[in-house]
Amino acid sequence: MNVKNCRKCRRIFNYVMGPILCPNCREAEEAKFQEVKKYVQENRRCGMQEVSEACDVSLNQIQQWLREERLVLADDSPIGIGCEKCGKIIRGGRFCPECVNQMTNSFQSTMSGMRRPGSSYEEQRRDTRDGNRMRFLNK
Repeated sequence: MNVKNCRKCRRIFNYVMGPILCPNCREAEEAKFQEVKKYVQENRRCGMQEVSEACDVSLNQIQQWLREERLVLADDSPIGIGCEKCGKIIRGGRFCPECVNQMTNSFQSTMSGMRRPGSSYEEQRRDTRDGNRMRFLNK
């Protein structure tokens, strides 16, 4: 059993997975999320500060929902958050599409550089695993 303290109310609860919130605080947070979602759908041109004040939710919480891509905004919405890499304003997630493409290409080039031409990953792994190590014969 994994017992933790809730980050909001500090009560002890049986932690299973996800955010470290007790069931009561998790339900309250979900209710606030639904309230914010409904408010944003009804008031498409509102700003983040207005949503925060109208729904009594912190700006950080709204930004977290945007980063998690739980809260989806219209294309003409003035609400946006900065890309974590370049700072460009985006509607949701952590990175803008350009930074995602750049990181993907960088990762792929790194992975392709790790492989020797003409050999499979399993062969390379076997070569390094069975490389220079001492072996004993059982008598």
